[in-house]
Amino acid sequence: MRQAVLSDIYGNLPALEAVLADARARGASAFVNLGDILSGPLWPRETAHCLMPLGWPTIAGNHERQLLACEHQAGGFSDAWAYAQTTPEQRAWLASLPASLDLPGGVHLCHGHPGSDLEYLLETVLPSGSRPATADEVSARLGDGAARRAALLLCGHSHLPRLLWPGAGAPLCVNPGSVGLPAFDDDHIAFHVHQTGSPHARYALCERSASGNWTVAQVAVAYDWPAAVARAREQGAHDWARWLATGLA
Repeated sequence: MRQAVLSDIYGNLPALEAVLADARARGASAFVNLGDILSGPLWPRETAHCLMPLGWPTIAGNHERQLLACEHQAGGFSDAWAYAQTTPEQRAWLASLPASLDLPGGVHLCHGHPGSDLEYLLETVLPSGSRPATADEVSARLGDGAARRAALLLCGHSHLPRLLWPGAGAPLCVNPGSVGLPAFDDDHIAFHVHQTGSPHARYALCERSASGNWTVAQVAVAYDWPAAVARAREQGAHDWARWLATGLA
């Protein structure tokens, strides 16, 4: 079975549609969604309308939690705008999503790492910025639960396509990158930037062989990013427009 892994869609409907078409053309027969689905100045309501009927295994990211919190207190721009644009039914769908999932075949889904939806699994943030995590750092973040016992761990949050195997007794860890936002900056822990260097939508294809080994393809898909750039500018989100146009933060 060829499985398409999507994460960090951020309401970018044209990017999502391009990824769906590409994955289906490449023979994907199953899909998973690793969270951060609707927040941002793009098309949150339309993206939810596209995804909800599909019934994919889907987990919540930190932006699902932050979007829903806007019911009770003011949130950041991307969460507050998406909250205002979505319907009660769509927000109820977000509220129903689990923080992690274990799927048949030893596949574990989490957004950040197994202990946090705000911290990265495959990157380490230092006062000087962000760098790739070492195998020892990743192994420590896996903990001793279901994530460590998995054969394949799928995570998102950093928007950086990456895979790493920490070693014997640990899963192959795969981040598919972001469908909807190829670059950003953040100040959690310390200020840092993540950038892929191009505007393409990213996802991964994972396939298990008869012997149980996993093959992973990281895919970058062209789509109508000028439309996404224009949409961000309409909302006054000029940082998003730059990130979407260039893949640079």
